[in-house]
Amino acid sequence: MSDIAPILHIVSPLRHVSPFDVNMAVDAGYTTILPYQNVKLEEMMDLTQDMMFSRPPSHASRTGLFIGGKDASLALDMAKEARAALFAPFEISIFVDPAGSFTTAAAMIAEVEKKLRAKRPEGMKGASVQVYGATGVVGGIAAVIAAQAGANVTLVSHRDVETVQLKAADFKVRFGVDLASAAARNDDEKRTLLPHAEVVLACGKAGVQILTAEHLAGAGRLAVAADVNAVPPSGIAGVDALDDGKPLSGGALGIGALAIGHLKYRVQHELLKRMRSTETALTIGFEDAFALARTLSGSLAGQGGS
Repeated sequence: MSDIAPILHIVSPLRHVSPFDVNMAVDAGYTTILPYQNVKLEEMMDLTQDMMFSRPPSHASRTGLFIGGKDASLALDMAKEARAALFAPFEISIFVDPAGSFTTAAAMIAEVEKKLRAKRPEGMKGASVQVYGATGVVGGIAAVIAAQAGANVTLVSHRDVETVQLKAADFKVRFGVDLASAAARNDDEKRTLLPHAEVVLACGKAGVQILTAEHLAGAGRLAVAADVNAVPPSGIAGVDALDDGKPLSGGALGIGALAIGHLKYRVQHELLKRMRSTETALTIGFEDAFALARTLSGSLAGQGGS
């Protein structure tokens, strides 16, 4: 089938398809990329059927569907609709990665897990993880991945606790994970939460410092602090974008956005390459991204899995 051109259809519910995803697809070897914007959930089945029926079954795997946007739950619902349209022998491949969040979250937790093993050999299992900026698309999925890896995860909102409680309830239904909820609307509430954290993940808005040096001073159990914000100031005081396990003042190890981003790029690139060259249809989600991120980072080296 090498002479049959691979085609990638990129679908987004937003006004624009992400240029980042287009660039990644080109770098992974796709030469035919079709963007679809403002796509509604109820349109997914018809679009998917147009993609799958327009090529003979022997060429079905040469067609890929990439689902973007900035809403994890909506992207997952769109993927569910697309999968419902598929049946043998017309299956096409589907890759879900809204705003790059699934591959970013996978890379973040793989890097945290690798650094955490230096301080607790069991890695994520039983670790107390607090996710700041948990209402965002990266924070929510990072929380799910961490929980599936065995961590005790708290979603932390900078507004009201009800927002993260709703997200936790949604993820409980979708993924079967139990996530705690908390609010950190001011310094006092952050000071109350942080002494319990072994891992903090800063997944908030770019250019906003969520945790200051004064906040971290009270985090006596903190082992790893990871930040996905590459825009100054950093989301966590003392954690710069290029840091890859830098010791912080309290002894925790800091992981910056570009260290995470380097692994994220490798994960997304490899998964797109797999979809482009596969001879059997693939369904790629954050679980696949995390498995690959663990392999590429070496986070499970010598551990026999988690």
